[in-house]
Amino acid sequence: MDVTDRTVVISGVGMTRFRRPSERARYELLGQEAVTKALTDAGLAYDAIEQVYAGWVYGDSTSGQRAVYGAGLTGVPIVNVNNNCSSGSSALYLARQAVASGAAECVLAVGFEQMPSGALDLMFPERTSPLDRHLAVADRYLDGEDGPMTLKAFAAAAREHMARDGIGPETYARIAVKARRHAAGNPNSAYREPIEVADVLEGKTFLAPLTKLQCCPPTSGAAAAVVCSSDYARRNGLDASVRILAQAMTTDFPGSFGDSAIRMVGSEMSQRAAERVYETAGLGPDDIDVCELHDCFTVNEALSYEALGFTPAGSVAQFVADGDNTYGGRVVVNPSGGLLSKGHPLGATGLAQCTELVQQLRGRAGARQVEGARIGLQHNIGLGGAAVVTLYARA
Repeated sequence: MDVTDRTVVISGVGMTRFRRPSERARYELLGQEAVTKALTDAGLAYDAIEQVYAGWVYGDSTSGQRAVYGAGLTGVPIVNVNNNCSSGSSALYLARQAVASGAAECVLAVGFEQMPSGALDLMFPERTSPLDRHLAVADRYLDGEDGPMTLKAFAAAAREHMARDGIGPETYARIAVKARRHAAGNPNSAYREPIEVADVLEGKTFLAPLTKLQCCPPTSGAAAAVVCSSDYARRNGLDASVRILAQAMTTDFPGSFGDSAIRMVGSEMSQRAAERVYETAGLGPDDIDVCELHDCFTVNEALSYEALGFTPAGSVAQFVADGDNTYGGRVVVNPSGGLLSKGHPLGATGLAQCTELVQQLRGRAGARQVEGARIGLQHNIGLGGAAVVTLYARA
């Protein structure tokens, strides 16, 4: 069920600097920092919060409580949300629903992660993998090659995409280069050093065609947002300049488990969610000024251009070559640096995207500000599967 209320606003956002796992940042301190920053940005004390939704993936049960308790102990309900890589935006989805339904007027969504080094893989190998049906599709494209589960999934999608549209590896490499160029303006990004196309193509190949610099790095960090009704914001003198126009969440459709690795990694989930959002808001992809999308791998950014309606299927190579995904183009994609360069602490990613878009629409994004940004689109997916698309507007 999708619930849309044009009076839901984001009154405060905050995030930590995203860190490499070697820095050994502790999740409870990261969570506390992000929550404190969001509350400070909103001008609220923690005791104003009526509900908390805490997104995370790596950790033991009730990690959400431990991450939030440093901000206060008020007895407020805290709900843990684990939805793979879309955990943060799933927490935001629930927070927005609570406000839109009238169940609460001021809610906190927080996402955090303390990640280990290395590629994502199963944590409980003795249990049935939640991605077993997805990986069965991937295996059809991999000729017996093996690797970590997410790498297999997106390598398979890349092979299908390249064969379908005649895309060369340079298109994906340009996406990685763009991510680093954008991240240079974001002090919270974990990876800000510039790279060139040759660096991407000549780097270590994990599973063809994906090289090291085409894969998002494991990262630790946290982000948070204060979600309010516009009435509450006005009564309490809070910032109500950025509102959620529409939001939709989808899970897998039958096509995810057919013969297409592109659908298996979430393109249909993303497309259906985006279509619902556009229809609800009465807007279209041409209205989007800035977008934070789920670039866990370069190929997924490329596929997301199509799923979100920025360019027709088969035209991604030209879209990238023309610079239509960056400043001066059709839509500025991932001005934060995205998952590829800002980093991807799984539970925090969706709320870091929210933070970036809110600051862009407020006109407070500093060196990476998209001039005149008024409409922003957020896209966050988790295999297994969940896609959340959120449309924001400056009031």
